[in-house]
Amino acid sequence: MHTMMVLSFPGNPMKRFMLALSGIALALSFNVAAAAGPARARLDAFANGLHSLRGHFSQSLVDINGHPGKDSSGSVALQAPRQFRWDTQAPYKQLIVADGSRVWLYDPELEQVTVRVQGTEEAHSPLTVLTDLKQMDRDFEASEQGEHDGLAWLRLTSKAADAQFDHVDLGFDANGLARMTFRDQLGSTTDIRFSDWQRNAGLPSGTFNFVPPEGTDVIGDAPVISTQPLKD
Repeated sequence: MHTMMVLSFPGNPMKRFMLALSGIALALSFNVAAAAGPARARLDAFANGLHSLRGHFSQSLVDINGHPGKDSSGSVALQAPRQFRWDTQAPYKQLIVADGSRVWLYDPELEQVTVRVQGTEEAHSPLTVLTDLKQMDRDFEASEQGEHDGLAWLRLTSKAADAQFDHVDLGFDANGLARMTFRDQLGSTTDIRFSDWQRNAGLPSGTFNFVPPEGTDVIGDAPVISTQPLKD
């Protein structure tokens, strides 16, 4: 049986996941005054006119000692202003949905869902500013990293004193964001590869809604609130 992600502890898989999606959103909406270069040009082309995105991912993790974790794969969907869906299908099923008010983590094998209010951390992360770029140039430094592995790379470094990651590297091919690699403060490295992007695709109305299946144990705070973007 696999271990369920926990929402509240920094440095754990859920935290790494949140940082990963933050990096994705940066790739969609990055707007800082970075020096011109091939990676920035590809990012600009990818982000232009973007409102929603869906595709597939494969993810691998290596810890500080060089020990690999289990690879995983599935699908991802993002929609402005602050909704996402990360649906892991292999090697086990697990679903994370941010509906604009709450973040849900559902483990069907354990018949358990953890929920918490989608609060300040998400509200002001790069994930939530797909259509609101005013804070981007205050939050991150960007630098061109040249070309390798067939991709043009851009490195993002948080300006925050308590940043949860050392840096995020975004790799772009001619079609947009192809790969993302980041190292957290515990020294673990996560590598995510993306494929089959669909820009501004019509997403089903229930993509970012989650209702716990009957019989599922619900852990956490789930106030009865409407599903809508958070207020600044």
